[in-house]
Amino acid sequence: PAITETDLMEEMTEEYIRDKKSRIPMGRFCTTAEIADMAAWVASPQYSFTTGQVFDLTGGRATY
Repeated sequence: PAITETDLMEEMTEEYIRDKKSRIPMGRFCTTAEIADMAAWVASPQYSFTTGQVFDLTGGRATY
């Protein structure tokens, strides 16, 4: 995933955070809850017929 909001962000400068956030089209960082929700869905019965997938957790920053 792109930068994810964690306690580690407390060690980053506001300037660094603003710069990195400005590069993400959605204008925010990923949350640990979003990562956990995606992982729970992949492990759920609703996802049982899929054998693989690539998930883009970059807020639109990564383009292929």
